[in-house]
Amino acid sequence: MEFSARDRDILAENQAMLESVVRGDWDTYAGFCAEDLSCFEAETNGVLAEGLPFHRYYFELPGDGQGAPAPINVSMARPHLRWLAENAVVLSYTRLTQKLNNGIPVTASCTETRIWQRQEGRWKQVHVHRS
Repeated sequence: MEFSARDRDILAENQAMLESVVRGDWDTYAGFCAEDLSCFEAETNGVLAEGLPFHRYYFELPGDGQGAPAPINVSMARPHLRWLAENAVVLSYTRLTQKLNNGIPVTASCTETRIWQRQEGRWKQVHVHRS
């Protein structure tokens, strides 16, 4: 599939956001998000969660104390973009997360839809739906 320059820009923003998640980098992740970010995720139990405090909780969970975590690779398979306007786009894809589990490579997948909106000159994610 051929992507336009604006498509590639959003895909790069989304990839950088995903990488901040797997690194546990709250400050970078929060910079990609609107303050009133809303989401439906498995962790919300079917309830619409609004605001960044819901997400921050997961970044602040303590580690297992066993040293540095194994590297994690995250990628988007088959991304699909639907532009709603010049400043709003819906991005859907299958998220692939590769990591080691007790030394064995494991790949997990989920489907995500993220709505990005340009706010004050920057792209911000304003809604996430993950299943």
